[in-house]
Amino acid sequence: MMKKYILKISMIVLIAFAYNCESYLDVNQDPDVLGETDAPEILLPTAQVSLANNLMGWDFGFAGGFYSEYWTQSYTASQFKTLCEYQEDSFSNQYTGLTSGTLSDLKRIKELSSDEANQGYYYIAEALSIYTWQIMTDVWGDLPYTEALQGDAIKSPVFDSSENIYTDLEKRVDALLAIDNSEYAITSTFDFIYAGEMAQWSKFVASLKLKLMLRQSETTNYSNADVLSFIQNNSFLTSPAKIAGTYWDDSLEGKRHPMREFEAGGALYLSTNVIGCKTFIDYLKVNDDPRLDELFTAPTDGHEGAFFGDFDSKKDSDADGILDEDEVYSEPIFSGDMDIMLMSDWEVNFYIAEVYARASELANAKAYYDMAITASLAQNSILDTSILSSGYAQWVDGTQEENIEQISMQKWVANANYQHIESFLERNRTKYPSVNDIDIKSDREAAFLNFPVGQLTISVNGRERTNGLLPASPVYPTSVLNRNVNAPSQKLDLLEKIWWNKKAGK
Repeated sequence: MMKKYILKISMIVLIAFAYNCESYLDVNQDPDVLGETDAPEILLPTAQVSLANNLMGWDFGFAGGFYSEYWTQSYTASQFKTLCEYQEDSFSNQYTGLTSGTLSDLKRIKELSSDEANQGYYYIAEALSIYTWQIMTDVWGDLPYTEALQGDAIKSPVFDSSENIYTDLEKRVDALLAIDNSEYAITSTFDFIYAGEMAQWSKFVASLKLKLMLRQSETTNYSNADVLSFIQNNSFLTSPAKIAGTYWDDSLEGKRHPMREFEAGGALYLSTNVIGCKTFIDYLKVNDDPRLDELFTAPTDGHEGAFFGDFDSKKDSDADGILDEDEVYSEPIFSGDMDIMLMSDWEVNFYIAEVYARASELANAKAYYDMAITASLAQNSILDTSILSSGYAQWVDGTQEENIEQISMQKWVANANYQHIESFLERNRTKYPSVNDIDIKSDREAAFLNFPVGQLTISVNGRERTNGLLPASPVYPTSVLNRNVNAPSQKLDLLEKIWWNKKAGK
């Protein structure tokens, strides 16, 4: 795990006179120490980088990568066996990081920004707070919300229903949308995401509203006509909300991209514990997707992925004379200057494409779908867009469900290495990639020869634990339940669905 660091008050004073972005990159700071400052600009970059680190941190980065079947546990290590076995996991690192870290800092920024001169900081902090709560309730479900973050004043906050949290988040985002922020100003160097460009933050807020609306697509709350009208009357981000890779310092502990921290920091979690999953590797390989070589190293004999959750196999599944545990598999690539996405341009364009597809406006659906994939290719330094014109990603007019499927499949690909927890949540909503019931352990050679390319499989070693189903949400951190007299009973397993997770399918 990444070590804890404390940002000294003397450094805060120094920063007030001479800005140095490196000072903010160590996000594992004591939020109580940070809270002593009365300058919102000091807290903003810390909160932004803290949020980004949590999005690709231990639980969301690795669990999202495994649950989305981009990766699987290697045969020679054991760090992530629990994830691949679908054992009850609480994602406690990210729960703590987002509440006592990110949300606490954002709350403090708002408290310090009530005056007219600091309205820009308030606007940004409120937008990021809504975003963070949305992520949290989408992951865990019911949460302390209305009474949360009250410290000693409320030691046992009530748990609000996830649906009620959504209702309030929509009210909050609507309030921001009603604000003309064009006269707001902040010092650009203190905003690591949009460098103080408030017009970009307005687009972020509109995109966040769109995301909240789309999450409810399978509920009775959803009206595609209303969402379509919202799209036609608002502007959405074209520049991704991200912490750019230039902010990381791969040579300094605590200041690396989180995935690099888990690797270059000495633990070597990526190179010793993580290998490409056959589910994802085969889908890209069969379809000649150029992103494969950007996302994974290629062994001498070409890309190869392992069955998901099959880390203790002593068999030779592909009958090539090499045991599964001795095969050389593709490994994920993370450079020291990787971006971390809060909200990507492909994500928003895929949302818009889906809304047009649901409205049977297929020309517009195709246009935004193409823009989304082009953005994903560009993010992976690929300028060749031929997969859109003659490759497997070429748009095909189909039924509404077929169109939603092709959008969802490309969103799954685009999110790899950048938005793992988002990929997990969107699959819960759309149920794409779909799930194949193949029982790999019962006949490995047949499974290898007839592998369901383009579908997820149930973990070889987790199949019985979830009765052949995929995880839907983590359990609650024990510490959260034990110290709160208003806490609900612990979830029985990973199968409890979030309120908007209504679509049929595993």
